[in-house]
Amino acid sequence: MLNHLKTLKRVLQVKYLYKVEVTTPAARRNQKKKTVCPAGDRDQTSSFDQLRNEFVLYRIIGNDLVPRHEKGQSRKNLDFILKNEPDLEGCEKRYIVNRIVDPDEENSIIGMLESAGVQYIHIPFHLDEYQGLPLDHEGVPRKYLPTGELFPQLNAAQQCRIWMRLYRHKNNYVMNNNGARNAALREAKTHAKWALPWDGNCFLTAEAWEVIVADVKKQSECPYFVVPMARIPNNESLLNKDYKPKADEEPQMIFRCDSTEEFDEACYYGRRPKVEMFWRLGIPGKWDHWHIEPWDIPCPDYSKDAGAFAKAGWVARLFSGQAHLEKGSSGLVDRGLARNEAIAALLDKLDGEGFHFRYDATRLCYVPVMASGGTISETLKCTLVSTADEALSRGPYSVVDKKTLPPSKNPHDYWHPAPYFWPIPLPIPGLPYIRKDGKRVPGTRLYESMSDNYDRTRLQRLYDDTFVLTLAGSVSKDERYDVHAANLVRTWFLNPETAMAPHLDYAQVRKGWNKNRGSSSGIIEAKDFYYFLDAVRLLEQRSKLTQSESNAFREWLSKYLHWLRTSPQGVKERASQNNHGTYYDLQVGTIAAFLGEDTLLRHTLRDSRFRIVHQFAADGSQTEELKRTTTAHYCCFNLQGWIHLAQLAESCGEDLWRFEGPQGQSLRRAMEWLLPYLEKEWPYQQIDKFDSERLYPIFYAYLSHYGAMDGFEHLEIPGQEDVKPLFCPHDGIRPFWQLS
Repeated sequence: MLNHLKTLKRVLQVKYLYKVEVTTPAARRNQKKKTVCPAGDRDQTSSFDQLRNEFVLYRIIGNDLVPRHEKGQSRKNLDFILKNEPDLEGCEKRYIVNRIVDPDEENSIIGMLESAGVQYIHIPFHLDEYQGLPLDHEGVPRKYLPTGELFPQLNAAQQCRIWMRLYRHKNNYVMNNNGARNAALREAKTHAKWALPWDGNCFLTAEAWEVIVADVKKQSECPYFVVPMARIPNNESLLNKDYKPKADEEPQMIFRCDSTEEFDEACYYGRRPKVEMFWRLGIPGKWDHWHIEPWDIPCPDYSKDAGAFAKAGWVARLFSGQAHLEKGSSGLVDRGLARNEAIAALLDKLDGEGFHFRYDATRLCYVPVMASGGTISETLKCTLVSTADEALSRGPYSVVDKKTLPPSKNPHDYWHPAPYFWPIPLPIPGLPYIRKDGKRVPGTRLYESMSDNYDRTRLQRLYDDTFVLTLAGSVSKDERYDVHAANLVRTWFLNPETAMAPHLDYAQVRKGWNKNRGSSSGIIEAKDFYYFLDAVRLLEQRSKLTQSESNAFREWLSKYLHWLRTSPQGVKERASQNNHGTYYDLQVGTIAAFLGEDTLLRHTLRDSRFRIVHQFAADGSQTEELKRTTTAHYCCFNLQGWIHLAQLAESCGEDLWRFEGPQGQSLRRAMEWLLPYLEKEWPYQQIDKFDSERLYPIFYAYLSHYGAMDGFEHLEIPGQEDVKPLFCPHDGIRPFWQLS
């Protein structure tokens, strides 16, 4: 057996394509060499010999999980049981209505039980309780988190199982699998000698019940019994008196009222919640060779009752409504996949039902309140109007205006070389470039003369000028600003002669590498969609873009979003461990919000929490950014991206400001680590000049969300509007950042 397990383990490791810790309960037990106690060796109290063999059967009726089950299948099976199951001698039948989320189904099931005159326990579902539950970030090793380096290497089934672990608390609340079993077990033990906390789809024929009772009586010294299940493809077949199917499915259990073991409520539906009990009691079966993956709840140790069990008869498992999932070993695999898919779909639906996920498309994320009639200081207003006047003298901009062509030779393709990769003067085969982190290739720094060869400067001008012009249009009521801003949008996105193709295939190209395509890191060059799209919203609200123009712009944006999510560059950028991952989420989330893609927006904000866990150390430092040659720049740049992302989340009713990871990783702690450098020297590598004023927007973001920071009372921090409103776009600070 051990040789077989070693062979299986080797096969799995080849399949996984990376080194992963894989074990099985059988292998663990062989290592521990624990001797289980046979049931006949247990001491029994004589009082049980004097009790009648009374049974209480609690059936737990829960949620239908489509497509694992047919919709309404729980109700249909209950109807079949109530109409067709015989009276069971010496057994009282009761039910648990277990957190059914569909009120119509719940009401129908309760109505059926009350009409039948049977007792039941009702465990209600409360959406607000569900939505207050966190993800289980602690349960998954960091490298396997959806933003971790190993997650993309996993197959789809493994990734799904990781999501199931992350959603453990929510799963346990909705499905309440072991919670309901324990509720049934505790209640049943107060009524009878033998408790049967069984699934709602269990059905007993008269013949099957007779065998169970006989087996229990014969071995009543055992406190636990396993009752194998037979999967039934057609419920009507159970009405045939001679029908006895093969019972080889995961069994149900019977507990004597003095038994001590209960189901582990940390174990969640879809990942062996009942099997965990089998492992503790040493009940053998195919589950002894199921793999324990790094993100699984650890395999438990033996109970003191290990070995104190016997087998009793059989029970039928009623039809699930999906015939193709009921047969053979392939059915077992398909059932698992369908089950996880169904759980994920249900939880996702419930996550989307709360108000706090309903994004208001008319609500501005980053444009200041004064854009809707609020106030602005005269000094800042003058600076804003002056900046907008400069923008009036520039543009409109187009990708076709660049002085060089991308490798595709199509002027409509955005094009920019990789900024930190320098051509080697004497080419070395296989090494045409050398990376100089923090040192930009000529033409890749914004606004310098050679930047006209490429598109990066034009794109930044588009973002900044459109945003500033629409702000100026809000405070001055001068039509010129809005008219010019709308023309910038038309020229870059809508005019067929000047429009950019909706992709970044040639962003940060190293010629001669990757078939002259761009790299994933090039996606960050479009990071500032987050405030540009608010400017477009203002233009639409003021009718400066026609409906057909708005529709065409959304079509362009939809194509670009599809590219972001499916292209090799986009997939790789999403998996980035540093600031690139942050700004990828900001870009995808902002575009999803603009397009009304609520589910994608919600998922992006959900996944961003994994980035917080990964990017920030327990003390708030940024491990990945401290690897760079310009560490002060990148620590500020990444944290500034998080501020923008948290603002987006806030506009949706989500709170990233107060999220904490397992070791306390949080935006607050990251700010508290960084902000003390307002008054002390930066101790890490920084090879070029750093603008220390960049810490002020971070300071005011902290002050706004967390209050005054201890130890800063003596510092002379300039007032918010006294800090400059315009930083270099490389710094990641929105123009007129004070107006929020």
